[in-house]
Amino acid sequence: MKNLRLASVAAVLLTTWGLSAFAQDSANQPTLTASEKTAAKKIYFERCAGCHGVLRKGATGKNLEPHWSKAMPDGSTQEGGTLKLGQNRLEKIIGYGTEGGMVNFDDILTKEEITLMSKYIQTTPDIPPEYSFKETKDSWKVIVAVKDRPTKQMNKFNLKNFFSVTLRDTGEVALIDGDTKEIRSIVKTGYAVHISRMSASGRYIYVIGRDGRLSLIDLWMEKPAVVAEVKIGFDARSVDTSKFKGYEDKYVVAGSYWPPQYVIMDGDTLEPRKVVSTRGMTVDGEYHPEPRVASIVSSFIKPEWVINIKETGQILLVDYSDIENLKTTTIGSAKFLHDGGWDASKRYFLVAANASNKVAAVDTKTGKLAALIDVAKLPHPGRGANFVHPQFGPVWATGHLGADVVTLISTPSDDPKFAQYKQNNWKVVQQMKHVPGNLFVKTHPISKNFWADSPQNPEKDIAESVTVWDMADLSKPKKIINVAKDSGLPASKAVKRAVHPEYSADGKEVWISLWGGKADQSAIVVYDDATLTLKKVITDPKMITPTGKFNVYNTQHDIY
Repeated sequence: MKNLRLASVAAVLLTTWGLSAFAQDSANQPTLTASEKTAAKKIYFERCAGCHGVLRKGATGKNLEPHWSKAMPDGSTQEGGTLKLGQNRLEKIIGYGTEGGMVNFDDILTKEEITLMSKYIQTTPDIPPEYSFKETKDSWKVIVAVKDRPTKQMNKFNLKNFFSVTLRDTGEVALIDGDTKEIRSIVKTGYAVHISRMSASGRYIYVIGRDGRLSLIDLWMEKPAVVAEVKIGFDARSVDTSKFKGYEDKYVVAGSYWPPQYVIMDGDTLEPRKVVSTRGMTVDGEYHPEPRVASIVSSFIKPEWVINIKETGQILLVDYSDIENLKTTTIGSAKFLHDGGWDASKRYFLVAANASNKVAAVDTKTGKLAALIDVAKLPHPGRGANFVHPQFGPVWATGHLGADVVTLISTPSDDPKFAQYKQNNWKVVQQMKHVPGNLFVKTHPISKNFWADSPQNPEKDIAESVTVWDMADLSKPKKIINVAKDSGLPASKAVKRAVHPEYSADGKEVWISLWGGKADQSAIVVYDDATLTLKKVITDPKMITPTGKFNVYNTQHDIY
């Protein structure tokens, strides 16, 4: 009877989680040995889970369950799944990529690995274990106690112009001196650090790895190093500190993809204080078992964090003034919230609901949704970019993974000189011609240029290049720069993806990662923003798969 009850419970769970349909396909699923499954799970976590989800239900990327069904607005049912696509088709998709923003993996995975992954995603997804508050607390360690840390800066570096550079595949961060272009320290962190966030003071860097490991780096040490760390889950992407006056760096919050939850910690030690689950209902009124925590930012006008829940489309304003009695405002927007950034006033936060092809704008002063804007396919802004358009006034920009445009959205301003543009607020005022596969756009308050990458484009030359516009004339690009050729690195069949333009603190340089394969020499390529000429190529045997770069001053003050 006990086994029967357990089987019944399992059946209910499978039905609730949309897995019951797998039973009819089980006979058609490929078989994998234990070692093959272990290898495939590792590759899936490292390369696929971010877009497709741990449970493979999809978000930025497609649903990768063996079988799925979806109720359509007209009452019909749409069905699909990896079994329907079949082995040969899946191998081609993985190998060659798609126009929708999925990169080609034929220069990342071996032919055997592509075959293995095509089989793996045709099998029933495993449900990973939970991760409790006790496990979080047990993982926490302080390497250098607060009392033993420097009371003043012990090095002579210009920390404002430091760059925290993710070395994706080695699980490290390179701290590069922006003045001298020298690597000052390489710090062991979590795997594939997604972002680096600065403390309100500019002293500490919080870095979160995709393996859920959060590291606290002290820049005041003679050689900057990790002083505390904690594991907040098995898969994570986001972190930010508290920035409201009186609460500067008192707390830090980190969001987990799996389990779906966020963790509040003390800002100077990372001691866990509270874990909050994000499981619940979507904006469509359906339960979702894996509502991952996407971007997190800290409000400047209230003691609140803006926490975006990907699958549910719910934006949470979490009041940290009393974490023992946590108060949360829930704002419904659109599903599959991802990344975003502040408008120029830092009152409104704009976030991409990428698989819904929308951008949501939250008014952090009123605690309400300001607008939900229709945009092109799969918006992916990074933090976006703010500038004054010559025709439409203040705008915020996002690029797109799945469309050949950069979208400009008019944003409000209290400055009387921009009153004439009010009627355009929260409207798309221009779409600049670009290419699909864009991940990041960037400009700077003193710059006259606008930069956009295209690393997810399936064409090698395009993925290795960046596009620059003169903001006085956005009708066409000013220049397309092949970063791979400029780097002087040996040519190869593998794509060296030019990714993530980032400005120096003074706004005069643009740094671009040239992200090669594990066996390739990668680089950071530095350009003069005014002349668009090459200034420096930073290479080192330890410069392995660099991706995101975060300038200390610009990140501290949310300048983009």
